[in-house]
Amino acid sequence: MSLRTASLAAIVASAGLLLAACQASGEDRAERLAASTTATPTTPPTTASPSPSRKDPLMDLDQDQLDARLIAAAWDDDVTAARRLIAAGADVNATDDTVQSAHLIAASEGRRALLDLTLRHGADLDVHDSFDGTGVIRAAERGHAWVVGRLLQAGADPDHVNTLGWVGLHEALVFAKPERRRQYVDTVRVLVAGGADVRIASRRDGLTPVQLAERHGLEPQARLLQRARGAEKVGPEVAGRRLLAAAREGDADAAALALRAGADLEVRNELRQTPLLLASTHDSVAVARLLVAMGADPDALDHQHDTPWLVTGVTGSVAMLEALLPARPDLTIENRYGGLSPIPAGERGHVDYIRRVIRTDVDLDHVNDLGWTALLEAVILGDGSRRYEQIVRLLVDAGVDTGIADKNGVTALEHARAAGYDGIVRLLERA
Repeated sequence: MSLRTASLAAIVASAGLLLAACQASGEDRAERLAASTTATPTTPPTTASPSPSRKDPLMDLDQDQLDARLIAAAWDDDVTAARRLIAAGADVNATDDTVQSAHLIAASEGRRALLDLTLRHGADLDVHDSFDGTGVIRAAERGHAWVVGRLLQAGADPDHVNTLGWVGLHEALVFAKPERRRQYVDTVRVLVAGGADVRIASRRDGLTPVQLAERHGLEPQARLLQRARGAEKVGPEVAGRRLLAAAREGDADAAALALRAGADLEVRNELRQTPLLLASTHDSVAVARLLVAMGADPDALDHQHDTPWLVTGVTGSVAMLEALLPARPDLTIENRYGGLSPIPAGERGHVDYIRRVIRTDVDLDHVNDLGWTALLEAVILGDGSRRYEQIVRLLVDAGVDTGIADKNGVTALEHARAAGYDGIVRLLERA
């Protein structure tokens, strides 16, 4: 072993021991530190006294105080505070005087990051509110389709009945708000896809979901529920083919029924395209929202190394971009040309897409296999028109590196000058 390697090993060993020591307390901490000094001769002795660690004030709180603060953080949608409180021992299932818990609040308010946090830390899917309602019922009442889907994926019961005699499907129909029509249609699709009982009558008034939808003038929901009620039983292979066709054709109801019939969410066609990738390719946004809510993979690669997310840079669909973001796509996956989604968007002049994608964490200065960034492609492959000027302005304002040159050492400014794109030249000269 070389001297450099031995020294590095000693440093790593010391760091590991120190971390373990910091996790101990009182006399045990002192004993561990003493043991580590004698057991590791390669670590040089230190004469400096260790700095006293700052005590986390949360450690002074009792269980009730921790739980109360977690519930307050949930109402504030303060995920950072919630994470610290859970680490300190707060219970995600603890309820207050109004029978609210952090988990139930996340479900009813549609707080995705908070919901995932509670699920990772033991959220009880059977915990009930003051109406004996579950997170599914609360989310369905508010039209939070993604939350309903997330809970169903985690194993929640779609058919739990609360004290009002309603299940989630009933509440998604009874409380549907005209101004949020799309969200409530999406919620019913998710419940249908997730296997909810479409025949169950409300104990409150004896009405079935179809009857409730008709009473409240919800024609899209009524049509879907009627189809679901009369749907034939098919095997997973047939259901898979139907799901792929629905994604390609943009039929979200058919997609929900295919999933209900047992279609594999990640079934692939002959080109290795999944339903979500097909939906992205054909801009079937409603289908994509359903698939994302049900847990579809936004990073599934097809035969030519495209993913649902990468395709949005080609189509320029902002609506599809928004539909995919809740699935947390990997923004670093490269297409077959080594590029990220802003690069083809810059080439094709997708102004609105660039405006939206710069607000994500995607690398705007990424260089593809041709040696081009999104800025370089907008200049080299664009026509210098107003939309390309807008893209250049957006990228410059977002702080891209305008000095990155192509493989021949030519910058975007030099390309713009050579092409006579005066408007772009002015933008880049001021950058």
